[in-house]
Amino acid sequence: MADLINVEVVYALPHQHQLVRIQVPEGATVRDAIDASGVLARFPEIDLDKANKVGVFGKLTRLDTMLRERDRVEIYRPLIADPKEVRKKRAEEGKAAKKGGGTAT
Repeated sequence: MADLINVEVVYALPHQHQLVRIQVPEGATVRDAIDASGVLARFPEIDLDKANKVGVFGKLTRLDTMLRERDRVEIYRPLIADPKEVRKKRAEEGKAAKKGGGTAT
C-alpha cells in the first residue's frame, strides 16, 4: 500500500469558504487532491479547465503538479475585472481631478 500524505484543499467565495483536509497517496497531483476533496461536487461552478486557476500556498501551479506533505491546494475564482485596467482607469480619474474640473469665476 502506498504511503499517504496530508494536504488541504481550499476554495473561497466572498461570504463562504471550504477547507478540506484529506489524505492522498504519495505522488498525487493537484487535480487528484481536488477530485478527492469533494469541492467540485459542492461548487459546480468551478471549471478547472477554463475559468479557475489553482495554486499551492499562493503560487500558481498546474493541475499535474505533484503534491508534498502538508501542501495547501488553492482554487482561485476568475477575476471580475482586469487589475491593470482598473489601475489605469483610477490613474486617469486622478489626473482629471488634479487638473481641477471647475470653472474660474
